[in-house]
Amino acid sequence: MASNALHRTQIGTQTVLVGIIIFLLAGFCFSQASLSPSGASQSDWTQFHRTNMTRQNPYEHTLNIHNVRSLQRKWSYATTYGEVRSSPAVANGVVYVGSYVGDENGNVYALNASTGALLWSYPTNVGLWMFSSPAVVDGVVYVADVALNASTGGMLWKYDGEWSSPAVADGVVYFGGDGAVYALHARTGHQIWSYGTASGDRIYSCPAVANGAVYIGSDDKNVYALNAKTGALLWSYTTGGAVRSSPAVANGVVYVGSEDNNVYALSASTGVLLWSYTTGGLVDSSPAVAKGVVYVGSGDDNVYALNASTGAKLWSYTAGYAVTSSPAVANGVVYVGSWWPDGEVYALNASTGAKLWSYVTDWNVESSPAIVDGVLYVGSNDGNLYAFGLK
Repeated sequence: MASNALHRTQIGTQTVLVGIIIFLLAGFCFSQASLSPSGASQSDWTQFHRTNMTRQNPYEHTLNIHNVRSLQRKWSYATTYGEVRSSPAVANGVVYVGSYVGDENGNVYALNASTGALLWSYPTNVGLWMFSSPAVVDGVVYVADVALNASTGGMLWKYDGEWSSPAVADGVVYFGGDGAVYALHARTGHQIWSYGTASGDRIYSCPAVANGAVYIGSDDKNVYALNAKTGALLWSYTTGGAVRSSPAVANGVVYVGSEDNNVYALSASTGVLLWSYTTGGLVDSSPAVAKGVVYVGSGDDNVYALNASTGAKLWSYTAGYAVTSSPAVANGVVYVGSWWPDGEVYALNASTGAKLWSYVTDWNVESSPAIVDGVLYVGSNDGNLYAFGLK
């Protein structure tokens, strides 16, 4: 009997130990799953394209088509300079954004994501236009021509040159400048390679990095695919106008707009045209891709939803004025802004295009939204960064 009791005790102890181990492993796996390689939460919006090159947040579960109608302004922050064309990045409870007046004045701001309180600001001495939005990776903010400590705003390194919005991948910062695409070591700022475009025209497009390639548009009317490690040209595709739209990459396809009024779908591996869709205005808006649908704005005042495989129009929504803001998609809702005299931020049903909610700012909304943990963040040329949430 004593032997049997001892045996049962040993089995019970082993069971408890196994349970503890499984619990700890589950917790470890959960913590690993909930954090991206940069240390930020998976739900964070750390770069212009977010982290998936498609401007969608699949981890947003608070806002949806039913409750987004109840969005209210939580806070707004009035920047020192006059326009917030920069798109916000959100990481670890902090919102990072830039503002500017003219070509020589601009600040980068770090704000408490819950309250809007200023944590720090940094003067870049360059104009932070809509093409220079922060990327936050591994505790570093990359924006304009500097890398900053994300906690303090202290400068880590500086690289002289005009920047598009940077993309950071595998320890490398990619961006466009005057007539060239650059790749820099993320920690040191040392140049790894550069690629000069055909005409030397300025690059406003933010790179998309996927499958070992860098995809970017240029004012010389081309879309380029470059080897991410060497900068060697893989292919280029010539459109009929400047390409200021930033490419989105999904399922082996590159989606991008052009100032020839078209949205293009190109093979990511070869650059071959798969389809194009003609809107009624310039397409400087950058596409978002979610669940087989491409969402993009146009200078003809419309937001379009296109079948990602065929380019067929699924729906369009007419805003009050031109849409150069790049849509963001989360949990069945499309968020996007419009120009003045409309100057609105919209939430649209991703399936139907029906307007669910809107908010009027005092100037153009060229900034592109970020949606994180039930809060919508977006800038306006009225000088404010706005945060909207539920009661």
